[in-house]
Amino acid sequence: MAADTNETLVVPSLQAHTGQGLGTGNPADAFVVEPPRARTKKTPRRTRTNFEMLAWLFMRLSGVLLVVLILGHLLIMLVLDGGVSKINFAFVAGRWASPFWQGWDLLMLWLAMLHGSNGMRTVINDYAEKDSTRLWLKTLMGAATVFTVLLGTLVIFTFDPNI
Repeated sequence: MAADTNETLVVPSLQAHTGQGLGTGNPADAFVVEPPRARTKKTPRRTRTNFEMLAWLFMRLSGVLLVVLILGHLLIMLVLDGGVSKINFAFVAGRWASPFWQGWDLLMLWLAMLHGSNGMRTVINDYAEKDSTRLWLKTLMGAATVFTVLLGTLVIFTFDPNI
């Protein structure tokens, strides 16, 4: 066996896609990863952005944070504060008088809407076949997200219990 094991795993492109693999008889050899293509003078310096990786990372981090925020919200609202029967206008007014609870609810709103819209963007990209359909669906989804986030933020910060 060669000292450099990378040389033994590199297969010509045609062989890697035929399913015949390295010829060792191991079915897993058919899934050998091709080496990266060499950069030429015609290749742009940056061929793609990291948006999808950042969106993937955001989904994981926001999901964990949303679980903590929502379970904390449910625990406090339903268990410690006496349940659903005590939630009314005065309860919300008292809760939103505190900047802590305004921030908690605002963070939940923003994270939930951005997490959900990012998930919907992925679904639209996966299932909308035409580019024009994809564009319109993502535009409508983005507009609905912006509208909901702005309206929710406005309600949280301008809530007046004296109406």
